[in-house]
Amino acid sequence: MNQTLMLPNTFLAAVSNSPIGRILSRRQVYLARNACAAFAIALLFWVTTAFAQSSPPQQEPDSNKQPQSSGVPTSVDANSLGSAVEVKQSKRILWIFPNYRAVSANTQLPPLSLKNKFWLATQDSFDYSSFVTAGILAGFSQAKKSYPEFGQGAKGYGRYYWHAVADQAVGNYLTEAIVPAVTHEDPRYYTLGHGEFFKRTGYAVSRLLITRTDAGGRTFDFAEIVGNGAGAGISNLYYPSRERTWTKTGQKWVTQIALDGVFNIVKEFWPDINHAVFHSKY
Repeated sequence: MNQTLMLPNTFLAAVSNSPIGRILSRRQVYLARNACAAFAIALLFWVTTAFAQSSPPQQEPDSNKQPQSSGVPTSVDANSLGSAVEVKQSKRILWIFPNYRAVSANTQLPPLSLKNKFWLATQDSFDYSSFVTAGILAGFSQAKKSYPEFGQGAKGYGRYYWHAVADQAVGNYLTEAIVPAVTHEDPRYYTLGHGEFFKRTGYAVSRLLITRTDAGGRTFDFAEIVGNGAGAGISNLYYPSRERTWTKTGQKWVTQIALDGVFNIVKEFWPDINHAVFHSKY
């Protein structure tokens, strides 16, 4: 799910109006935000680990008894725990946020057709939660007067709102449908599902640069890098002229890629968190 391109400007406006904004540079603000996001993900993973460790230990089998034949393995190692527990990706995270692009670990799927790639982008762009998210971001941006040209009141809010919706749709269609169709990439996120925290986190972040092809191979993730860059450039067509500088366009591009990296980490660990904390209710 792509976040709106309004987010970096809104965030910077909020920080610049506070005493902290007089101390921290824009680069430091971005680093602080990403560090907080990484800390939150790490905390959720530790909660998951604590739940797993709190389960009662299994009894040691009696060595004098003959082993019984069974089609199920009698023991599993740490790396096979994910497949043994059968944790799966859900269509939504916490019943709200769409998770259509996430594929469960050890799952083989046929390639997406052109029609299905566009349908995937449509689901992410026009899901009910995307309109709620756009409304929240629009209200926050208006309160901070991120774009004074939009004005205030109901008319001004309407301008903020449709810009937020447009940002989401442009980003989703470019990264999930248009560019993948040209480069024959699979826009879905394939969960690793096993290994240590840092291994899985590194895998999730690396998917910003590496993705699957429709044939099942590996390739550079043109959809992520080129698609988000094109989305940042296209947004200049409908934003005020003062927002159309190379610097601000580059900020939108880099920030969107960083946010997608955070969302990849969330997708990677969500099945474990859902299983351990929420008992797969979501």
